[in-house]
Amino acid sequence: MTRLAIVRQRYNPAGGAERFVSRALDALARQGSLDVTLITRRWEDHAGYHSLTVNPFYLGNVWRDAGFARGVRQAIAREGFDLVQAHERIPGCDVFRAGDGVHRAWLARRGRALSALGRLKLKLNPYHHYICRAEARMFADPALKAVICNSRMVADEIQQYFGLPADKLAVIYNGVDTQAFHPGLASQRDAVRAHWRIPAQAPLLVYVGSGFERKGVAAALAAIAPLAGVHLLVVGHDKHAARYQAQARALGVAERVIFTGAQKDVKSFYAAADALILPTLYDPFPNVCVEALACGLPLFTSTGCGAAEWIRPGENGWVRDALDVAGFTADIASWLQARADWPSLRAHARATVEPYTLEAMAEALLGLYRRLLGERETI
Repeated sequence: MTRLAIVRQRYNPAGGAERFVSRALDALARQGSLDVTLITRRWEDHAGYHSLTVNPFYLGNVWRDAGFARGVRQAIAREGFDLVQAHERIPGCDVFRAGDGVHRAWLARRGRALSALGRLKLKLNPYHHYICRAEARMFADPALKAVICNSRMVADEIQQYFGLPADKLAVIYNGVDTQAFHPGLASQRDAVRAHWRIPAQAPLLVYVGSGFERKGVAAALAAIAPLAGVHLLVVGHDKHAARYQAQARALGVAERVIFTGAQKDVKSFYAAADALILPTLYDPFPNVCVEALACGLPLFTSTGCGAAEWIRPGENGWVRDALDVAGFTADIASWLQARADWPSLRAHARATVEPYTLEAMAEALLGLYRRLLGERETI
């Protein structure tokens, strides 16, 4: 039996990367030929796979990540796994899943939205220096056999910044449970809207995610401001949420915007909504986009989002530059004017993700593992 280790430092119940790892672990653990171990500081309760805790003491982000990386390398040397797939930037692993994208690309995109002082602080931040160095060492490490990219955007960035050959890059899109996330959830629509006091017929956009600055909550609020009657659900936690609530009041949209805070189960919010909005500065391929499409919601998203690769404008969503607020407003206005086409949009949204099941994702991962192991193992 092939011994596979998957490395992810910690579990955040609201994190899209963690949801991917959990889904991948569950899908891979169902494969009888794989013995799966999760190497982590801490994780949720699990079944079907082992866990190996690596939790050295730390103070600060740099020490935290460096100490975990050192502990992981020691565990790998001790345990003798057949394959090690890291979801952190750790040199010496066989496979790296670039679920967080390329850090240098993210910094470049973030800098566009900052003042000169903000860009200087970003440049001087020691944690960003550490991540960029770790990323460069990892991509240059001869032990690295393959990189899993969750979008073509990320694959292109890795080639641009690090020059990896195309045969080392495998684009494997996030899978989704199409039985759990489906258009039939809309049967809950009226009840969910009543609970949150949203008018039954109001056009409703939903935003799902933490990290409001990066994922464009400010742009979403500004985009709906000129469009009377459009409501917005902001589902997720952010330590600066009060800042965005103040922005909503300043824009005169506070009565049309609801901040729900972190929610363990987001399906009911997809059920209540008519479309997802995510004007993110940078997001390699958010799970929320896959989930929303599976529920039949068209997307309003940005060129910095990997999910834009799946969008056919006017058919299953719209794509704009993350900072083009006027463009988002125009697209939402076009959507409102074509309300008779909403059933078609929903059908196309669902059809977009139907090939990307959890089983298809697991099979794509297994195919990669078979190729890397060659004749040594049969999976």
